[in-house]
Amino acid sequence: MDWVEVSVEVDGEAAEAVADLFARYGHQGVAIEQTGFPLEVWPDEIPPATRLLVRAYFPDDERAEDARQKLREAVYYLGRLYPIPEPQFRVVREEDWANAWKAHYHPLRLGQRLYIRPAWTKVPDRQPDDVVLVMDPRMAFGTGTHPTTQLCLIALEDAVAGRPALDVLDLGAGSGILGIAALKLGARHVLALDTDPIAVSATLENAERNEVADRLTAQVGSLETLQSTARHFDLALVNILAKVIIAMCDQGLGRVLRPGGVGLFSGIIAEQADEVEAALRRTGLEPVSRRSQGDWVVIEARKPQA
Repeated sequence: MDWVEVSVEVDGEAAEAVADLFARYGHQGVAIEQTGFPLEVWPDEIPPATRLLVRAYFPDDERAEDARQKLREAVYYLGRLYPIPEPQFRVVREEDWANAWKAHYHPLRLGQRLYIRPAWTKVPDRQPDDVVLVMDPRMAFGTGTHPTTQLCLIALEDAVAGRPALDVLDLGAGSGILGIAALKLGARHVLALDTDPIAVSATLENAERNEVADRLTAQVGSLETLQSTARHFDLALVNILAKVIIAMCDQGLGRVLRPGGVGLFSGIIAEQADEVEAALRRTGLEPVSRRSQGDWVVIEARKPQA
């Protein structure tokens, strides 16, 4: 079977709305990538995430034309709220589908030492203190090209520094990039949970590539799954969406952290940050800092000492 790729380039404010729309039709998720991003860039050179490419795939079968028309109409009506161009469609052959996005995924430097290397490339200029993440996300979210992941990785590097032997929760792990980064930066163990079995498989494979599989546990699961156990963590990584984070807070998200523990919350548009921080306070966490890139924000929150 061949596949239809649908894509549209938008600003940060519209990206989440378009991604929600594409998710109704896309097979195995939606990809959001920053456009015009250099192959390698240092932290002070990261450009604002002013333009994002949102892509999804659906089968090129007898329902494809109907899906195209519905997507055109939905994007048209969404365009009354945001400036959104017409969606672009192209057919991708079955054998090329799984690799179609790889042309957009290149080596990337982040933070002080992090270097994200796609599994099919080499590091041309590795430095002695580089922490290299070898990633093949397949169809799971988490390549490092999206501002939310970049912000989380940069904040993670600071959160782990000087705090050895951390137990880490990666909730909504996607490709496992955040949890693997935590381990390579010195964490003791990571529990990676995702509701998508494809994401769990990608996380396990990437943990093997990065030689941290013995310190990472990846499972199909959610906050509800975790709350049936007595497990608590020093660091929680939650890169999902603002509305999901708020819902989790109202379900007791703060209880998974130990006193003095830290949570990094990303996938948040700047205008949603106040609402997310209010939800974090309701769940027993105290927001202590924000980092931003373009329209996106990562919030660091701490659980008070008992």
